[in-house]
Amino acid sequence: MTFAADLHLHSSHAYATSSSLTLDNLAHWARLKGIDLLATADFTHPIWFEELKSKLTEGPDGLCFYRGVNFVLGTELSCVYRQDGRGRRIHVLVYVSGMASARKLTNKLKRHGNLESDGRPTLNLSLPELCHLALDSDPDTLIVPAHAWTPWYGLFGSKSGFDSLVDAFGDMTRHIPAIETGLSSDPEMNWSVPELQDKTIVSFSDAHSLPKLGRELTVFDAGLSFSGLAKGLRENRIAYTVEMYPEEGKYHYDGHRKCGITRHPGETLEEGAECPVCGRPLTLGVLNRILSLRGEDSEVVPESKANSGAVPQGASPVCSSGRAPFVRLVPLFDIISAVRRKGPNTKGVQAEYHDVVAKLGSELRASLWAPEDELATQVGEELGQAIMRNRRGELEIEPGYDGVYGKVSLAGGTNPRKLNSSSIP
Repeated sequence: MTFAADLHLHSSHAYATSSSLTLDNLAHWARLKGIDLLATADFTHPIWFEELKSKLTEGPDGLCFYRGVNFVLGTELSCVYRQDGRGRRIHVLVYVSGMASARKLTNKLKRHGNLESDGRPTLNLSLPELCHLALDSDPDTLIVPAHAWTPWYGLFGSKSGFDSLVDAFGDMTRHIPAIETGLSSDPEMNWSVPELQDKTIVSFSDAHSLPKLGRELTVFDAGLSFSGLAKGLRENRIAYTVEMYPEEGKYHYDGHRKCGITRHPGETLEEGAECPVCGRPLTLGVLNRILSLRGEDSEVVPESKANSGAVPQGASPVCSSGRAPFVRLVPLFDIISAVRRKGPNTKGVQAEYHDVVAKLGSELRASLWAPEDELATQVGEELGQAIMRNRRGELEIEPGYDGVYGKVSLAGGTNPRKLNSSSIP
């Protein structure tokens, strides 16, 4: 069987997140999006954990259940420490089997950080120390580096990251089953790095608000249980992933936001890594780091438009022999916003989004599965054609940089419409 999962998100108890991220709302939006399994997020936060404990029903398979949606006890942790003479700030995703394991791990983490201050707590632990502590707490614990390439908190990030998994995790590397791409990279980019060519690659939303759930997600080819999730991660049982265009992510190119400077890594190599306006260092983006780590003999995995059968009919997957396919999509909110020439947070766009989902079953089905004739009948020809152009990748993209989201235009007409990406948290 397969199940769609978004396993990187937050509750309202995390820093800079929406107050509407309640358990009731998460379950409701998971159904709207077509998500079968959500992470609970932030289970180390004492107030949030008490709510999870009081509302979730534990199953015998290590997952929990609430209002028609399956949940896994999962959270993001921030490890801040020094190694090899450099300050390191690395985010990791941690998943445990059931409430008892979550409580046991939380009790161990209390000694290393203030768990009440943030749903994503900052811990004075190195990555190997965290692995030892988590696995001593429960050997079934799953640990995945979060948004691995982002400059500030990614495992391979330019600001405080590492050049390899072994540099970061040492002898605990064998316990790392997968890498999360982050919004500014996709599986194809990760496969170009020799160390990651056979690694399980997953993608999740890192949602700080409800509409952003599922903007990236992973469909696992495994049983819907904690052991199935573990098998999916450890044995690379990925049916396909849904990705934002990496150029739309806010750290794809190099640049300096304050001065409005953005560069392709090739330009940085030729012109230097300093801002030509103020002389301060540019923030080196995801593409730069991937190109620097892929090695001289490595080539970017070529795109293939052949449908392997694992991706729903009508989508335009990118496939590679022996690897799971993936699809790149602009989120439905932004498609509607572009077509109607209104902001994605306006009442009109939000109302139309809910109308489309009600007619077509879920956002995932609307974006990927619904036949073209059904789209025209249910949502109108203009929006239906925009959704089809999104599937076919008929887009123009101005890449994001240094915390500025990329700008995407729908092609296929005489007047391409700019998508409003600035509202994405």
